[in-house]
Amino acid sequence: MRSAESLPGPPATAGLFLWRLAVTGNSHDLARRLGRQAEAVCRNYLSNGRRQGNYWQVGDARNMPGRSMYVRLNDSRKGSAGKWTDAATGEHGDLLDIIRESTGLVDFKDVADEARRFLSMPDLTPDSSEREKRSTAPTGSVEAARRLFSISHPISRTLVETYLRARGITALHETGSLRFHPRCYYRADEEEPTQTWPAMIASVTDLNGELTGAHRTWLDPAGFGEDHLGRAPIETPRRAMGDLLGHAVRFGVCADVMAAGEGIETMLSQRSVLPDMPMIAALSAAHLAAIIFPNTLRRLYMARDNDPAGDGAMTTLIERANCAGIEAIVLTPQLGDFNEDLRRLGFDALRATLRVQITPHDVARFMPGAI
Repeated sequence: MRSAESLPGPPATAGLFLWRLAVTGNSHDLARRLGRQAEAVCRNYLSNGRRQGNYWQVGDARNMPGRSMYVRLNDSRKGSAGKWTDAATGEHGDLLDIIRESTGLVDFKDVADEARRFLSMPDLTPDSSEREKRSTAPTGSVEAARRLFSISHPISRTLVETYLRARGITALHETGSLRFHPRCYYRADEEEPTQTWPAMIASVTDLNGELTGAHRTWLDPAGFGEDHLGRAPIETPRRAMGDLLGHAVRFGVCADVMAAGEGIETMLSQRSVLPDMPMIAALSAAHLAAIIFPNTLRRLYMARDNDPAGDGAMTTLIERANCAGIEAIVLTPQLGDFNEDLRRLGFDALRATLRVQITPHDVARFMPGAI
């Protein structure tokens, strides 16, 4: 794009592409390689757009919905593949600019690294092979989870935000535990080839905020549908890694009251109605039953899923809470889970369901406009 404010030194009128070229000397080749896969780049980083003839059409380089920006998908007499123009602003650039804007990366080195990851290119620094050997972490380990989360991006203006909003979830405050990875590895089993899909990455942490694991939800860049609810059309679109027992994905900081449930989407649906109540997602019924209680916790709301596994988790969790002197209150959805309530019945129905199940004191404390 025309703006190069994140790269120190260039004149304000200098194009980002020319500044990159002066700084790195290899950006032209990188952009050309991306151009050969222009449509794949657009589907990955501009998932809110769609193909129209020889162009990918979207709102802007930050992946906003719309039709004002056009990306050329094939070389022609009119221009090279990967070149784009935003008719609304007059901005133009190449696919490196799209990666920069859609991911929110600041430094060009990070943009180039992301482009190389997309292209499956090696790091070009002389000691890259040795560093790669040193940096390999065992698959599924806590260290692998930490590295996956660290190389993922904030969810704002990404497919993760699109996915959550398509499920009716608008309360996206305090979601630093969620990130976006544009090409997260997926392998059905050891006999199958490795695939890459965009994914929502959630950090699993202990009571001190230390990351102990990560959860991946692979997403479908083609969009949301009731058959797959926006998840990738693969055998197991959700998987966890690392040390999970007792830990959880956390939204807000717990004091004396907290809500806990299985799924990320389930708990974020409740946060749409109870935006200030701290909540955790344990990721499965078995792990929900085993969550570690904060020392300050006095009342625990347990979001139940309407299935046998959910019933068993509730029984165990109630017994544990009572033994710890914690008041335990079960929250029950009208349908299968609270996200299904939100999607099918709507916000007002979910609000009415929760209002009669939480204490009057917590209605006044956590439900805006209830009094």
